[in-house]
Amino acid sequence: MTKKYIFYTIAAIGILYGCSKIREGFLSDTIRYKDRVLYAKKGMALTQSDRINSDGSTPPITYKLNNLRELATGTPAPQEFFTEYDVLVFKDGSVFDPETDTTVELLNKKRETKKMLPMRFNEISGQLSFNRASANLPVGIYTFDLDASNVWGTKNYPAFAELHVIEPTTQDLFELKYTAATGSNASEVFTTAKAPRVTAQKVSNDGARVILKYVDKNGRAFNPAQGQIVKRGDRPFFETYAKFNPVQYTDTAMICDFEVAPFPLARYITPATDWGYLLYYRIPSQFVAIDGMANHNANPVVEFQLKMEGTYVVTVQLTDMLRTN
Repeated sequence: MTKKYIFYTIAAIGILYGCSKIREGFLSDTIRYKDRVLYAKKGMALTQSDRINSDGSTPPITYKLNNLRELATGTPAPQEFFTEYDVLVFKDGSVFDPETDTTVELLNKKRETKKMLPMRFNEISGQLSFNRASANLPVGIYTFDLDASNVWGTKNYPAFAELHVIEPTTQDLFELKYTAATGSNASEVFTTAKAPRVTAQKVSNDGARVILKYVDKNGRAFNPAQGQIVKRGDRPFFETYAKFNPVQYTDTAMICDFEVAPFPLARYITPATDWGYLLYYRIPSQFVAIDGMANHNANPVVEFQLKMEGTYVVTVQLTDMLRTN
């Protein structure tokens, strides 16, 4: 009797489990981004988050972003996230060539204006991406919920990540590559001077313009329109990199509408020399007094690159020199 009872018990258990449906697939409770805090730098051409780590969940997985909201208050994210803006982009399949596309007319044949949301969410990878329209987003800290679905079913992940909308840093927008200066006398004998202090300030998201100013140690601007800043022979200067529009000269600055970032677009290379993005200028001796050097021309050399469109003031300050006229 005992053996027969054990046999029937085992058989009953087998029938019971045989009738139970085993759930297909797996959906982890701990899917995640590499870093839970994501950053969107306003106005950059492309800022993209990491992909979501599915933690071994069964592919394919579809993600859905829900309830984007302010972290501190829980109020819905502002309307700017869901508004389309005009963004100037290169046409699909077009290839920009800085050597041949040297006029605005040629450039515009390869560009078009598209309506774009500032933020996009990829439902396959879970990546968040931001484009130039993100310049319109309010700075702030946001959070959102996530739904993940696969063959197993759907799970909800509340407050899945934080999104920090921030202003780009100066390093994101502007790269100073080189700065130096010399004084030279009438015999073209050169003496090392202090390297200029170079700063950049983005003053507007509009346009693609750089306002280049050379100032003395007291901040007084030299006057390009009156010949207080002149070119140096066959060395590169502002016009070398101004492919699309002529440089404007005012009493305080040289102005270039550069159209396309980065600016300069391409290094200046001659058969003998790779000049990079260097700018060579001279301030004649009648307009400048250099500390410790009487009757010398000033010869500042700078090299920089702007990384995105907008209007910038780039100031080259000659910290051991005074404008005299």
